[in-house]
Order: sequence, then C-alpha cells, then structure tokens
Amino acid sequence: MSSNVYQAKQGAVGRDIGENDEAPGRLVEVAGVIKWFDVAKGYGFIVPDNDLPDVLLHVSCLRRDGYQTAYEGARVVCEAVERPRGMQVFRILSMDTSTAVHPSQLPLPRTHVEVEPTSGLERAEVKWFNRLRGFGFLTLGADKPDIFVHMETLRHFGLTELRPGQFVLVRYGPGPKGLMAAEIHPEDGSGAPSSH
Repeated sequence: MSSNVYQAKQGAVGRDIGENDEAPGRLVEVAGVIKWFDVAKGYGFIVPDNDLPDVLLHVSCLRRDGYQTAYEGARVVCEAVERPRGMQVFRILSMDTSTAVHPSQLPLPRTHVEVEPTSGLERAEVKWFNRLRGFGFLTLGADKPDIFVHMETLRHFGLTELRPGQFVLVRYGPGPKGLMAAEIHPEDGSGAPSSH
C-alpha cells in the first residue's frame, strides 16, 4: 500500500513513506508559488495553488535538491509532509523562475523607524555589528549612551558592513528605545556630505 497514489481531500496527490525513507508520514505533491524566502533566516514559504495552508521551505531542502535560493513568485512543484507545526517541503521536484521577482525589483523593506538627527556629524567607534541580524551599536565613549545603527541606514549611505573598532562619522537622534543613527559615513570622509 505504500506505493499507492491517492487523491487527498484538498486535491493534492500523495503517497505513503515507508520506514526506510528519510521522513515519516505521507508525502503530498504540492504546486504553488514562493511567497517569500530569506536565505539569512534559512527558510521561507510556498503558497499552494489548491488552498492548502502555506508550506514551509527550509534552506537545507533547497540546497540538497540543487537550488541556491528561491525567489518570490517562482513556481514550485514539490513533495511535502505534515509536521507538528504544519506542512513542510520534503523534496523539490521542479522550480520555474521565469515568473520570479528578483530581489532588486522588490521595494525596499521598511524595517525600522526614521529618526531625525539632533546631533552634528560626530566621530564614533563601532562597538559591534551583526550583518545577519541587520544591526549593531556605535559608541561615543564610556560615559555616553550607545547609538543603535540599522543595516537599512548603512545601505542608504552606501555601506555594506561595519567592523568592531572601526571609526565612522554619524548624525543621530532619539529613537523609541534610545539613540539611533540617522546618517553614517566612513571616517575618511568618502561618502560624507560636501561642505560646499
């Protein structure tokens, strides 16, 4: 009976997985589109065509089946299995990227609040910065509060990362939880606003 094909109640095709297979349970064939996928987080979701709930796609499954990433809007056919928290991709059968939206075509995410600078351009040291988490902190010295800096602010001013111990020029202002960088430039002045 483990090789029988059946019609699931939602209209998906599935088969039993035997004891020797990698995943326990019943595989269901799902066709749909990538809702979103974040390589840094290591997962994303597929919206099935047949009104099933969203299906989790983990990066390990993606890479194992020969794909580096999954762009929003790409069409996918996969086999999924029911897990305690919902459906999860077990195997990708095919992916059509002709309908995908490249990340450069997506609008910039609004992931943090805008801050009005209340300071002049000051020299600060990078205390720490985590590119994967998308934020870090600057320090003006031991007696002063740290300044939160978001990856989106870096990108806005043409920077891609910061290194602990690096010095930068920053304008900052009050945010919801403390001081936040509103403008940031390398200490050497490249990218800093012109004085004339």
